[in-house]
Amino acid sequence: MPGFRFGACLIWILCPLAVHAAEVDSFAIISAGFAEAGQGQITPAIVKAQVLLDRANISTGEIDGKPSQRLDEAIATFADIHNLPPETGWSRAFWDELTREAIVSPLVPYAITGGDLKGPFVQLPPRMEDQTAFKSLGYADVREALAEKFHMSVELITALNPNASFSAAGEEIIVANVVTETRSLTAARIDVDKDRQTVKVYAAKGEMIAFFPASVGSEEKPTPSGRLKVTAINSEPIYRYNPRYQFREVETRKPFYLQPGPNSPLGVMWIALSKPSYGIHGTPEPSQVGKAASHGCVRLTNWDAQRLAAMVTRGVPVNFIEKPDAMFVAY
Repeated sequence: MPGFRFGACLIWILCPLAVHAAEVDSFAIISAGFAEAGQGQITPAIVKAQVLLDRANISTGEIDGKPSQRLDEAIATFADIHNLPPETGWSRAFWDELTREAIVSPLVPYAITGGDLKGPFVQLPPRMEDQTAFKSLGYADVREALAEKFHMSVELITALNPNASFSAAGEEIIVANVVTETRSLTAARIDVDKDRQTVKVYAAKGEMIAFFPASVGSEEKPTPSGRLKVTAINSEPIYRYNPRYQFREVETRKPFYLQPGPNSPLGVMWIALSKPSYGIHGTPEPSQVGKAASHGCVRLTNWDAQRLAAMVTRGVPVNFIEKPDAMFVAY
């Protein structure tokens, strides 16, 4: 939907849209009230809720407009913080509390920049050992880069901008309004729930300051138990494969290195923990966070890993919480 700025305001011009299966009406998201969640379809009310939760540092992972376990966990966290019943779920009670003081639009226009178009963009082979020749494990294209920049799925950013070329500096597109003023948040403790596949961050006085969905361990390589500590924070990490890991999808029995990039197995951020080879890091597949198993580490979306890294310092304790005798389930 086209829009024009007058001073500091954005005035939307309402015009008929030929909405089809691959297109989402941006005004429907902006003006959304509570609605039942669609099954497998982009629901405007869910997009709006995901953006508002994200702005409150309660991440649903990828903003995709669809119901998911990640959304359910984010809602449960919001309900706990706002003293709503534990069974609140996706409901009018949740919606009313979430939107009660919301004064920002969930979507905003964005002009593509030359930096967005710069790349490098690469087509990576699926096997990790075949990626060793690449100087950078960058995004596949501008669309993927912009989707991650605004915490969105590629499907949603495409559906919101069906006529965009994503190829010209200055071209205006519609994106999720997730960029907020920088707040100084300092983590005193991190709790990783191995069963719920979540990460909760607490300040010194015990209040929760951030929530992230995560992929936590697997049967092949379980995540540690007990308490560890943050030992280092590194952006743009180089990935080293140790053949002792014997990952099922890796055929070579020789060590190899992969260069940094958002589509590296570590994503754009590595938060090392006090047990060697274990850490909290980003991922090349944000849609799989909370669904697919990890290789023992705690895997977040790239943007959530960056947010967490900005809150932590060396020595921050990381508690791994699990139910007694619980088995890992990848949902």
